Amino acid sequence: MRLKLHVAVIGAGAFGGWTALHLLRRGARVTLLDAWGPGNSRASSGGETRVIRGTYGPNQPYTKMAVRARQLWQENEKLWHCQLFHPIGVLWLAAADDQFERGSLPMLREAGIRYAELSAQEIGQRWPQISLDGVQWGIHEPESGFLKTRASCQMVLEGFLREGGEYKQAAVVAQGLEDGKLKGLPLFGGSKLVADRYVFACGPWLSKLFPKTIGDFIRPTKQDVFFFGTPAGDDRFSERNLPVWADQRDRFMYGIPGNEGRGFKIADDTRGADFDPTTGERVVDAESLKAIRDYLGFRFPALKNAPLLESRVCQYENTPDDHFLVDRHPAAENIWLVGGGSGHGFKHGPALGEMVAELVMADKDPDALFRLARAKK
Repeated sequence: MRLKLHVAVIGAGAFGGWTALHLLRRGARVTLLDAWGPGNSRASSGGETRVIRGTYGPNQPYTKMAVRARQLWQENEKLWHCQLFHPIGVLWLAAADDQFERGSLPMLREAGIRYAELSAQEIGQRWPQISLDGVQWGIHEPESGFLKTRASCQMVLEGFLREGGEYKQAAVVAQGLEDGKLKGLPLFGGSKLVADRYVFACGPWLSKLFPKTIGDFIRPTKQDVFFFGTPAGDDRFSERNLPVWADQRDRFMYGIPGNEGRGFKIADDTRGADFDPTTGERVVDAESLKAIRDYLGFRFPALKNAPLLESRVCQYENTPDDHFLVDRHPAAENIWLVGGGSGHGFKHGPALGEMVAELVMADKDPDALFRLARAKK
């Protein structure tokens, strides 16, 4: 009897967890590992919420990938009897320089994503709590919204275990990973995990584990996120009365309203300073808080003096072109490297995991857009 292909997946975040689940569903024996657990506070897949949207600018694969991901999110919600995706809509505020938004429209149409082009007047009529200074028009995606982040990672793990997967909370030793075909995965404590293939989906730790191959091709950056309190009894800033929003007027600001009373989430998408995901102190910068407060009062006047309820530091793991990394290790054909979420990867987890599982199981070549070779161009 032919034995099942045994695949070890290292990292239980959005990329690793979904990859492990899809590998399992394709008939592999799968062992999933994570140093601190799915959705932990050090992970790029930690925190409470992430945006799921189709607006991505021109000439990219992510709009269509988001469609497939949304389908998979909803299919698995039904299977698991839970709600992880909240379709409260996404509103893009377009300024005079609107190449990104204009370039997104053909991609949205081609992918079959419902959207509406709204004038500034129409936006003001629907959402008068937004100050539209500098806004020319907007894109509203009524079927997009936000995802529950930490809960999603944990739910994927639970589903993976119910379907027969194996999970270990364990950390990998970096030594020897780049010395050719991997014959066994060394773990802290002296044990070793032996599998046929290894998928490393370690987010910001990929460059630490593979310094020769990846190095600074994946760069972790510090990203500050803030949650502000809304006025007592004022429902205008809840998920019932305001969509997820994005504004590229000067810097790319975005926010998620409500979410079970956690507060009005707002963050600056601009890449921050270099950050060590293991040892970095997760304290927001005073300058970041001031800039966010200034913007909040400008775009949402009723929140000008809103109290800060929570703040957190997460990280992006950026590639230079913001495209994902999906490829074999050049010196070890049984190692796959998956990462480079670059601040927009979480929503795509189900679709990316499906793609990676197919590549690993069939030993196919990944799309050139995602390969390591582009780092040398």
